[in-house]
Amino acid sequence: MIKRESYMERIRPFMGNELIKVLTGIRRSGKSVMLELIQEELMENGVEKENMISINFENMANAGFCTAKSLHDEILRRINKKEGKIYLFFDEIQEVEEWEKCINSFRVEIDCDIYITGSNAKLLSGELATYLAGRYVEFIIYPFSFKEFIDLYHTIEPGSDERECFRKYLIAGGMPYLSNLHYDEEAGRQYLRDLFYSVELKDVVQRNNIRDVDMLERIIAYVTLNVGTTFSASSISKYLKNEGRKVSPETVLNYLKACVDAFLFYQVRRRDLQGKKILTVNEKYYVADHGIREAVFGGNMKDINLILENIVFLELLRRGYSVTVGKMGDKEIDFVCEKQGNRLYIQVAYLLASDETIQREFEVYAGIPDNFPKYVVTMDEFDMSRNGIKHRNIREFLLEEKWE
Repeated sequence: MIKRESYMERIRPFMGNELIKVLTGIRRSGKSVMLELIQEELMENGVEKENMISINFENMANAGFCTAKSLHDEILRRINKKEGKIYLFFDEIQEVEEWEKCINSFRVEIDCDIYITGSNAKLLSGELATYLAGRYVEFIIYPFSFKEFIDLYHTIEPGSDERECFRKYLIAGGMPYLSNLHYDEEAGRQYLRDLFYSVELKDVVQRNNIRDVDMLERIIAYVTLNVGTTFSASSISKYLKNEGRKVSPETVLNYLKACVDAFLFYQVRRRDLQGKKILTVNEKYYVADHGIREAVFGGNMKDINLILENIVFLELLRRGYSVTVGKMGDKEIDFVCEKQGNRLYIQVAYLLASDETIQREFEVYAGIPDNFPKYVVTMDEFDMSRNGIKHRNIREFLLEEKWE
């Protein structure tokens, strides 16, 4: 089991205190394993296992605890006569009706440390979430980074080098369970297809009461096949109209929001770097895991430039950056990344195979006067850095501990 230390470093300062720790992210991204890792570390620090209560609400055995009242009563029954702090772990808490009331009640009634997971970004945005306002910290758990993938893949294929690992990563993606299948290609595809349809059905269709599932699937297919491409709800509406399906831009936006809430997609807004304002039209979307894209729709190697962009985008999120797309006149910078007052710019391409491509990728930075780091990231093996702009091979870039 990968220790996922980058997440543990962020969670560790909050372990044992009264703030509720909320782990969110797409289904099967490793949230349940994170709960196990937290429990392991707590026990290493002297916490008794008897003082830990863990409930997974997707397990039918726990179906009787899926209301706030029934869960409240069950926990009070289990902790009766226990001494010391109680550690509560609730997996997929969104299955519990009015769960916020129950969690807030535990926080008030019991000397406890609470950890919950959920597969929907709206978990903490509803009216009930006011019960927990200012009393929680949230951590988004993403599929494996390239570094995590290498660490695990080497236990299965010990002799593989970084290039082989990256080729596998381009197809397989980062969903953790694939390691249990020994990264078998056909078994992996089947698993990822089933996972995709589970997210679509449980976290998008059912949670949002969507009736026109065919329309939803068409919109998902369009966005997934065009990751990293600038488009608007109106352009999708026009595309579908040409395909013989009429849908309003408002409905497209609602369906996209449902997919974003389920962590299937991530929306990235565009920023005018000259006017210093966020643009309200033509966002980009990236998929939660490029392995899912390959398993369901195929074409990762054909669209490798888009997949490389998707991989870099997710790595930026893992490292805590807020990301926008930069617009400079008629030019566009793939990623403008900010964290704690620092900024870096990243341009992603497949190969710098011609003078024209080199000029296009590097000269996009010509109009930016600041001294923040600027990168061009590609599959090329030779360093083509110039004029203060750093060129990196994508494997090297993803494995660097810090970007400067």
